[in-house]
Amino acid sequence: MARYGRQSDLAILTNIQLLKKPLHSFNIKKTLCYNHSMYKSFYGLNENAFNITSDPAFYFESDHHKEAYAHLLYGIKHRKGILCMTGDVGTGKTTLCRILLNQIDPSIKTAFILNPNFSQIQLLQLITKDLGVIAKRNNKLDLINTLNDFLIAETSKGNNVAVIIDEAQNLLVKQLEQIRLLSNLETEKFKLLQIILVGQPELLQNLKKPSLRQLDSRIAVRYHIQPLTKEDVRHYIAHRLKVAGASSKLQFTTEAADAVFHFSKGTPRVINILCEHALLAGFVNETFTISEDIVKSAAKEALNN
Repeated sequence: MARYGRQSDLAILTNIQLLKKPLHSFNIKKTLCYNHSMYKSFYGLNENAFNITSDPAFYFESDHHKEAYAHLLYGIKHRKGILCMTGDVGTGKTTLCRILLNQIDPSIKTAFILNPNFSQIQLLQLITKDLGVIAKRNNKLDLINTLNDFLIAETSKGNNVAVIIDEAQNLLVKQLEQIRLLSNLETEKFKLLQIILVGQPELLQNLKKPSLRQLDSRIAVRYHIQPLTKEDVRHYIAHRLKVAGASSKLQFTTEAADAVFHFSKGTPRVINILCEHALLAGFVNETFTISEDIVKSAAKEALNN
């Protein structure tokens, strides 16, 4: 986050006056570096309302996200083995995973692998480490045997174990085959390990490869997260502003929210980028009403639209 240094109040006010010009000529990028904290204060925000990080505190539960959560929880609780959740870039997959991890029953032990771009043996090491499993040796056989013993012990206690692998579209064929082999850890009645593959649509394309047809056929639960609807976007913007503690005077007009939907296509990450720029433009123009024109100007700056 950019800071101001020791700029005087007079200098700050002078800068604002210089920046107050027609929206079509307003360059957000030139002012973002030293007006970020100022616009938060102006709008009464406790924190940035539109960060692009995966913050569960700002989680917005659309119908699609609610369904995705229900699918994942069902697959884990009923020990379905391999689950798959996909969605385009920035649709909230990682945030949903964090919500699941925060809310899931303590009897379900979990591991969350954020970056699976490792070798087969390193992937096994990450999974066992995150589950708190310590193997005597770090070779593949010992890791799998130790993991199997851990799963059997947890099952005997009435517990379950789930591993979430994010960015799974980056997994190589050998790694995906390793995951299929891990799904073989089972009793006569159910799977000992639930594996959730989370990724972009390219994951689905990878799973259709002939060499992965066995893995694809074992996926028992699938869900693809759709972008937010126009109505969702209106509620999404209001929700994030409320969580961030925005002043009640601050509002996006209906037309502005619909413009956000138009430019973002309902993708949360793009919505955040666009709304961040729109708030900065509103601040520079000293208005608590974010209009359609402000959003259009912000889209031109932020998205080159």
